[in-house]
Amino acid sequence: MSKGRIKRLQSEARTQAQQAKVAELAVCALCDRSIPPALRDAHHLIPKSRGGVITVDMHRACHKQIHALFTETELARNYASPQALRVHPEMARFISWVKDKPTEFNPPARRSRSKGQL
Repeated sequence: MSKGRIKRLQSEARTQAQQAKVAELAVCALCDRSIPPALRDAHHLIPKSRGGVITVDMHRACHKQIHALFTETELARNYASPQALRVHPEMARFISWVKDKPTEFNPPARRSRSKGQL
């Protein structure tokens, strides 16, 4: 049996309200600031190319900075958690810098000089 039109609309409204609430409550796994929906990225803790499936929400700026500093191999081997990323000196410096910025702030990423040099 299918739901009646009114019950279906009520159900859809509840679902949309729950999604809006989740959208408002998203917090960056790296810098602990709230994330506007337009600047939310899902970061694979282990890159998809290395078989990773678990993601965490991050600011686009934080996500770009991670991929500017680390190769996928480095991420998979050494930085597969937000805690591991936070203790890296360059990431720690970036996080302390970005924490005071507005949540809508989206700076360009700075590429590491050592990335890609193996």
